[in-house]
Amino acid sequence: MSVILFRLRGVPDDEADEIRELLKASEIDFYETSAGNWGISMPAIWLRDNSQLKQAKQMLEAYQEERCSRMKSEYARRKERGENRTLFDIFTEDPLRMLLYVAAVAAILYFSVMPFLDLSG
Repeated sequence: MSVILFRLRGVPDDEADEIRELLKASEIDFYETSAGNWGISMPAIWLRDNSQLKQAKQMLEAYQEERCSRMKSEYARRKERGENRTLFDIFTEDPLRMLLYVAAVAAILYFSVMPFLDLSG
């Protein structure tokens, strides 16, 4: 019976590719489901054989620990070099989009708070 191993919603493509390669290298039989045309289904990696679940979860846990330490060291290295993107960098790349986001947040805050402030007067 099939069993879900790893949900792919919000997972970076490089991480999903590495997990696929890990499963292939270990000869674990799996298949994937996509989010569908409207993005409402569950994108995930499933195991065809339930008996391989324990082995796959152990490998996945070891992989995620290794990836976590790798990403932390990469972040520290980029921070040390000053290569991390800051809010100012994002603003300078696309100022119009940033201003639209700020305007949208301001409008949402205004319409959310205004009815309560209006009750006092």
